[in-house]
Amino acid sequence: MTETRWVMGLLVTGFACLLVFGATNALADARQEPGDQNSEPATKVERAEQPAATIPARKPYDPWTAKKLTGDWGGLRTDLEDAGISFALRSTTQLMTNMYGGLETKNGHDSAACYDLKIYLDLGKMNLIPGGEIYFQAKGTSGGDSSDFDKEKIGALFKTNQDAKTEEPIYVDKWWWKQRLLDDRVKFVLGQIGTDKDFIDVNMVAGSEDKQFMNTALVRNPTIPHKTALGAFVNVWATDWLYICAAAMDPEARDRRTGFDTAFHGEDRIRLFAEIGLAPKFESANGKLAGHYRFGSWYRPHPQSIFRDDLGGLLAPRSRSGDVGYYFGCDQMVWKENDDPKDKQGASVFARYGFARGDVNKIEHFWSCGAQYVGLISGRDKDTLGLGIAQAILSNQYHDEIHDRADRETVYELYYSIQATPWCVISPDLQFIANAGGDKGDRNAFVAGLRLRVEL
Repeated sequence: MTETRWVMGLLVTGFACLLVFGATNALADARQEPGDQNSEPATKVERAEQPAATIPARKPYDPWTAKKLTGDWGGLRTDLEDAGISFALRSTTQLMTNMYGGLETKNGHDSAACYDLKIYLDLGKMNLIPGGEIYFQAKGTSGGDSSDFDKEKIGALFKTNQDAKTEEPIYVDKWWWKQRLLDDRVKFVLGQIGTDKDFIDVNMVAGSEDKQFMNTALVRNPTIPHKTALGAFVNVWATDWLYICAAAMDPEARDRRTGFDTAFHGEDRIRLFAEIGLAPKFESANGKLAGHYRFGSWYRPHPQSIFRDDLGGLLAPRSRSGDVGYYFGCDQMVWKENDDPKDKQGASVFARYGFARGDVNKIEHFWSCGAQYVGLISGRDKDTLGLGIAQAILSNQYHDEIHDRADRETVYELYYSIQATPWCVISPDLQFIANAGGDKGDRNAFVAGLRLRVEL
């Protein structure tokens, strides 16, 4: 254990040195004229004979066409990106209202906001480590508490707004070192990683609460015990269309902590994920249609309470370790409007399925499916229309031992993302939740939402 701590300490120290040295080295290189990195200083005569360097004229800031609200910072943002340093600052605001049904419609609304700061350091551009990258993400939330809204006003199993959480000041959420090898056929990641959005069961159509669906059931597969913690991830492309990946995580990690207080103390447990995927590209009249098909399994070592009728406290609770489950996920483009390989206009579909053991997991079976169309309306090439359905089927053992009214909950969601400017997206959202809470006979709920995403 002591050796492990020393290794992790050296890794962190090395990361810090790379940050300082790489940033300094990259900015120095970026200030040089093209082609002068390995040349001798020019004499006065040589300088006089050389033509003046042509510097491209920078476009004036235009809020309607700028990629970011704050623009290019007078060219500094582009210079930093050329040097291998990229920033992404995003603010997302959501308003949810329970229009009908659920538990209560009086004051049945919730507003919340979150902000994310992401920093990418391309170690290759910094002339440090070819194929290397350091990633850092900090985030914070403000406004209401979506969990109270969903529990007290809706009574649903899933949050109607996956991106809204209890109000928290800004904190470091994720950080990692990524390394690509063998012409990008091998990739490994070390650090504070999150499996739910970046590495495991990544869905191109239903995988981002910032840009796509809002309800948790249509953003994640709830039978997969995703985790954000210190860990490692590796992905190997055996062929151009077949990959195998795996992740190992610290299962004891707590939210908004570094993870070092649990990863190297206490029980020696590891949460494991393994996935095999296919990435075919089907030929069509307008070019190739990309798809992704994922088959995976997970292992959770933590003891889980077994669903059991304790006869009013007469029987002692029981638990079991070694929980396992399985999942399938896919996304496939089925129609492309034109043959431009960079144009994303067209229709795509997705589907998910998950199974978890019903003696310790409330949701035993889960499935979801849906579709999206980018550029459906002429002249609105980047607008997106999405429709999805998800259903969670509660465990038979939970039904038999704990709650005899337990059944299933079904979520229907429709959204339309309007690209108002390159940096601003407005998304009206409608959700119908059938049998909210998964209890037989419970009321349905109709929820309306509005999401505003701004790239700063």
